[in-house]
Amino acid sequence: MQELVVISGKGGTGKTSIAASLAVLAGQVVVADCDVDAADMHLLLSPQILEKHLFQSGNQAIIRQEACNQCGLCHDYCRFDAVQKLSSEKTTWQYVIDPAACEGCGVCVHFCPQQAIDFPEALCGEWMISATRTGPLVHARLKAAAENSGKLVTMVRQQARQVAEKNGHALIITDGPPGIGCPVIASITGANRILAVTEPTVSGVHDLERVLDLAKHFGIPADVCINKWDLNPDMGAAIEKKAAERDLRIVGRIPYDPGITRAQLLAKTMVETGTTASQSIRNMWEEIKSKLI
Repeated sequence: MQELVVISGKGGTGKTSIAASLAVLAGQVVVADCDVDAADMHLLLSPQILEKHLFQSGNQAIIRQEACNQCGLCHDYCRFDAVQKLSSEKTTWQYVIDPAACEGCGVCVHFCPQQAIDFPEALCGEWMISATRTGPLVHARLKAAAENSGKLVTMVRQQARQVAEKNGHALIITDGPPGIGCPVIASITGANRILAVTEPTVSGVHDLERVLDLAKHFGIPADVCINKWDLNPDMGAAIEKKAAERDLRIVGRIPYDPGITRAQLLAKTMVETGTTASQSIRNMWEEIKSKLI
């Protein structure tokens, strides 16, 4: 089983659109949407949800008001300003915990003399297995202000692998999150190949270098795709030079194409609507496929 992870050093490079197009060209594959903080693969693949599961991770402090004597120790010890002192109809004030600010460290639970603070596991989001026209899609949604997205990414990849093994799929195409942080690391570790999508801008070149450094650190082979390369050919040439210095292939040079937006409005990928850019993506897939299979 092979796994191709599509990543980018910054958001907005067209990473998801390209990943979805590759899934269509590959045929029946498993797609994993690991951009759990801002998942949008479902906008292109129109999934039918088959399974939905809650994702719980970390803990959330909750004060039981009937047991609290308003001593204020939780407020004094909290270093995240999560414990708030509010006025109440029943008492002069009461202490409550802001769930968006609570880091789940447990200090308030430890020092509460009344043992009035519960510490249940926190509900951080949900993950799903869906059916799409390209095959199974494993995707997730992280709740607003929730953390542990790296753990949820790992959950999505684990489930995608299980689905692939169960159904006999030889390839997983993973849409990774942007950047180089924990969720990205969780997306690429153990993958067979990386496709780094960039754009011909100053920030695109800078962030591409960070992504390629990350791939090199984990010893994962990488290819480079320049999206909208014709908007700034000089900067595109600079990207090609950077790739050549690292002995990496430029597998895709996708031109700017307004038809891509029209395809997205139809909930279709570029290669399904015959956009000008679609042939470039088809050529890129042939290059990538030769290294995967």
